[in-house]
Parts: sequence; C-alpha cells; structure tokens
Amino acid sequence: MKKFYEAEQSGRSMVEMLGVLAIIGVLSVGGISGYSKAMAKYKINQCLDQVSMLMINIRSVFANQTSFADATTANIIALGIPSADMLNAAGNAMVNPFNGAIAVNPGAGNTSFTVRYAGLDVSACQTLALADWGQASSSGLVGVTINAAAQHTWAAGTLPVSISDAATECNAAGNGNSVEWEYR
Repeated sequence: MKKFYEAEQSGRSMVEMLGVLAIIGVLSVGGISGYSKAMAKYKINQCLDQVSMLMINIRSVFANQTSFADATTANIIALGIPSADMLNAAGNAMVNPFNGAIAVNPGAGNTSFTVRYAGLDVSACQTLALADWGQASSSGLVGVTINAAAQHTWAAGTLPVSISDAATECNAAGNGNSVEWEYR
C-alpha cells in the first residue's frame, strides 16, 4: 500500500519567520537612529564651514572699504560670496542646512557686520555658540548673540560663551534658535 501522507515537513515555521522579522525590525530602528544622528552632525558641520567661509570672504571683500554699510544679504548674494548650497531655489536668499534664514547686515555705526543663522535646533545652537570663532578681540570677533537677547562680547568679558550660558539660552527657544556673530 502506498503512503499518501508523510510526517516530514520542509520549510520554515511561523515562529521562525516572526523571529527573523523581529531581528530585521530592531536592526532597522538602530540604522534609522544612527542615520538621523549622522545627518544632524553633518548639518552642524556644514553650518560651521559656511559661517567660517562667509566671515572670511566678507572681510576680504570689504578689506579696502571704509565701512560695512553695504554688507547686506542682497549685496553679498549679488557679489557671489555664498556657495550654491547656501542659496534657496530662486537664488535670492540664503538658507542654512536647517532650512532657516541666513542674514548679513552692517553692524552698529557700519564699523562691523553681522551674520545671523536662524531656525537652528538646540544642538546646532549650542555647537555654533560654543565654537572657537576667534581667540581674542584681535581676531575681529566683536560679539555673539544667541536668540537676539543674550549678547556676549569681548568688551563685557563674556566671550567665549560658557557652556552653561549656551545650554540655558539655546534650550529656552527650543528648535527656533538663532545665533548671530558680529565681526570687524
């Protein structure tokens, strides 16, 4: 007589498949988390590079001028100072990696200029405020303003910005922070 039913099974059980899916899920969540952290770090580093490049180029362009009266966002764009990744799609405004505005303006009395990065998250605000933008007032750095209210200047002896000040001032605005540097 012929056997029509065999006791052996081949293939995978449902429990094994669920185990594999659980492992894939855990690895995916870890990968997404790592990617998010890497992208945030990349954006912060890109901001640091952009600010340094802007300050150096603006100071170079205005080296032979008697004032910074013409150091405006529109003039900076017209002169071709910002890199292509700093311009919006229309090419008429500057944006930072966090999709916030970048503004350049003459400082008080037109003897300096300011560069303001807006729309920063807490981590970016703290990193940009704490970065070494000049070891002393002789570097040309006049002051750093966090969220338009808290100003740190060489004259008042509040530069460089302390870690506790950066944490307090950047946490106060959540993800709508701005950092502004004033240079001569």
